[in-house]
Amino acid sequence: MSDQNNTGDESIAELSSVAFQIEDLISRVTETAKSLEAAGLETSAHELYEVERSLLSASRRLRRAKSELKS
Repeated sequence: MSDQNNTGDESIAELSSVAFQIEDLISRVTETAKSLEAAGLETSAHELYEVERSLLSASRRLRRAKSELKS
């Protein structure tokens, strides 16, 4: 049982780190998209907003995975 708890704790820590990195990426992608949009490069901005949505979805899924590990 202790090995399972240890593995779960390590996984939670790793997922927390990944989640932090994804949040940073979301911020950076969003800022870049806004800059491109302001510069009139709507097509590129649109693509980055799609990336943002995918990263937000990944972030939600990571939260669910962490929640499952904690239960």
